Amino acid sequence: MNDSNSLTTVLDVIREVGGVAGVEPDQDFYEAGVTSVLALSLLLELEDKFAVAIPDERFIAARSPRALCTMIDDLKRGA
Repeated sequence: MNDSNSLTTVLDVIREVGGVAGVEPDQDFYEAGVTSVLALSLLLELEDKFAVAIPDERFIAARSPRALCTMIDDLKRGA
């Protein structure tokens, strides 16, 4: 999956699972309306979509769709 497709997928998951249709790539998705309860579902869905285990501390630190995409790409590369 290339970076553009990865970002689109991350945005789609946040919009669907988080219920925030207007979230932008560099926007803090918590400020956009994703609650801590929905964040767990978001984490699990991203792990499923990208076939990667996301450590909680890295998920918490990546607060925008673009940051999540970068973090997932790093994890897939073993970084």
